[in-house]
Amino acid sequence: MHNKSYTVKATVLSGRSYIDVERKARAHYKTIASRTRRNPYIRSKYFKKDKIFLKLFWEHVMQKHEGDRKRRLKYYTCAIELLRNTTLSPDTKMNPNGAREWVHRFYGRTSTGLRFCVQVKHDVKSGNKFFMSVFETK
Repeated sequence: MHNKSYTVKATVLSGRSYIDVERKARAHYKTIASRTRRNPYIRSKYFKKDKIFLKLFWEHVMQKHEGDRKRRLKYYTCAIELLRNTTLSPDTKMNPNGAREWVHRFYGRTSTGLRFCVQVKHDVKSGNKFFMSVFETK
């Protein structure tokens, strides 16, 4: 299936309830946001140190129901590490929902063997990249 997956050192966020997991993910987000002035971002090795903006992820995940949010937020720290460090090329497709947009799918694996996928939206016109989503894969 996906033989090109990046292994992260970060662990999956633990917590019994959604609120526990969300607090940990928000705390991680706030440490990143405190280092940037306006729109929180990280720099990516794959995109030659280009910025990947993080705000869209939070808007996207809040549209999901609570159980799905918890499943996605558990992989937040893993996704950030993958986006920062991977040099493996993603699966790239045109976005069916938006003209002049690409969707990059990076595949990762935790140190415990759990597989996950990170989606990045690339606006071709502006050149901006946005962390869209993270979810577990088989």
